[in-house]
Amino acid sequence: MESLWESGIAFVLAVQSLGGWLEAPMEFFSFLGSEEFFLLVLPVLYWSVDARLGLRVGVILLLTGAVNDAFKLALHGPRPYWVSPEVKSLAFESSFGAPSGHAQIAAGVWGMLASQIRRGWAWGVAIFIIFMIGLSRLFLGVHFPHDVLIGWLVGALVLAILLRIWDRTADWVKGQTLGRQVGLAFGFSMLLILGSLLPYLWLQSWPLPGEWISNAQLAGATESELPHPITLNGVLTTSGTLFGLFAGLAWMNTQGGFNARGTATQRILRYALGALGVGILWFGLGAIFPRGDELIPYILRFVRYGLVGLWVSAGAPWLFIKIRLAGAQD
Repeated sequence: MESLWESGIAFVLAVQSLGGWLEAPMEFFSFLGSEEFFLLVLPVLYWSVDARLGLRVGVILLLTGAVNDAFKLALHGPRPYWVSPEVKSLAFESSFGAPSGHAQIAAGVWGMLASQIRRGWAWGVAIFIIFMIGLSRLFLGVHFPHDVLIGWLVGALVLAILLRIWDRTADWVKGQTLGRQVGLAFGFSMLLILGSLLPYLWLQSWPLPGEWISNAQLAGATESELPHPITLNGVLTTSGTLFGLFAGLAWMNTQGGFNARGTATQRILRYALGALGVGILWFGLGAIFPRGDELIPYILRFVRYGLVGLWVSAGAPWLFIKIRLAGAQD
């Protein structure tokens, strides 16, 4: 494994030697593969462009994020700047490195967008962005080449499976009662958590190398940016949001569904009002609920993000219909 890290560090140093002028564009492409970017875009798609497209993007984003968390814990690989002080860290991450979450999410989400547009140019744009996001993670010093390659492969695999089963699974789920749909959503979220829980429990007896922490400190990481990779916070965020999203969608379908069409003013107002609700739940509950790696903070984190998902798929659309900013599905 150390030989793989050494060759990877040499590659990262070669990429970084291309020059500091690349820092700004690499940070931009890195942002295009971040969960923060897609969490900004997802409500726009769902509330103001096309609810069906927004749902597909939201599901692939959250699902591949949960899968990434499980793989990170199972592989528990370092970041380049954790291993070598020679690597210039232009960003800081506290989670394990392999596979690259940015690369995996990019392959899944941008691939999903291209598959729905169904045009050659869309695939060309998607592949370019996916490649540049992976390259940006190398340039910023936060990933080895094998982290990015594994991320691309896992993201593409999750996308392929989801595209293959989407229609049949959606038709079957719609045939179930509301209670069963909510139960299925909860059971699926628990299955995702279990995928991370098993390696998490195994890592409780695994000592995090002190060298990784000291090298991160040398690179300039703050206390909150130091390696803190053995946690369930990531999978609780994605699985909780996914549960809320599915549960809300199931209920909303019993109310006639939600149509994202409308005037430009209606679409803008929907996003502004919906984003306000997300902010209240996200930041408000985040300020109230305790944080940490214990059972109660974990449960409350799942609840908090479950409410965010519920607001996105049901709370906000229901409100939009009631105040005549949107209509039900045709």
